[in-house]
Amino acid sequence: MSILVGMTIALGIIAVAFLGLAIEIYNNLVSLRQQVERAWANIDVILKQRFDEIPQLIQVTEQFVKHEKAVLERLIEARKNYGSAKSVDDKIDAAKKMSGAIQGIFALGEAYLELKSNAQFVQLQTRVSALENHLSDRRELYNETVTNLNTRIAQIPDTFFAGFLGYHPINLFTVDATEKVRPSLKINTAA
Repeated sequence: MSILVGMTIALGIIAVAFLGLAIEIYNNLVSLRQQVERAWANIDVILKQRFDEIPQLIQVTEQFVKHEKAVLERLIEARKNYGSAKSVDDKIDAAKKMSGAIQGIFALGEAYLELKSNAQFVQLQTRVSALENHLSDRRELYNETVTNLNTRIAQIPDTFFAGFLGYHPINLFTVDATEKVRPSLKINTAA
């Protein structure tokens, strides 16, 4: 009888330890997921601010660069794609394209002296550049929290619980290839 009691107590201790481990892993995964969501929300706020500045930037630029429709259309299309993006991955992809298109507009500012000296353009350029810098900082924090979550869901024993709870790796917010290339300052003289 005492062996049965001893085994029951041992099994009870193992069950309580397993339950405690499961609760700790679950809480850690939930915490990491919340940190990723908060980091994304911070990025989304800055992307929205940049999204709101772009129409003014386009309007001012259009006044000076009549022959550069392709650059403006690229920014307009990128903004439209961001506005219609639903998932985080789609927003990240659209945000990358918008960053590249903004660089093209800033390159026009360098190429067109009248545009470069326009106070409204300079003010918008400064505002959007500041938003880009904030975005860079927030992107770093987002990627750090995503990496932490992705690491946890890949580690044993967390991976078993993560799979059961539906956790999957999240994509990092990386720099798009268009952001790595300096835009051309060549002025398009075609009508």
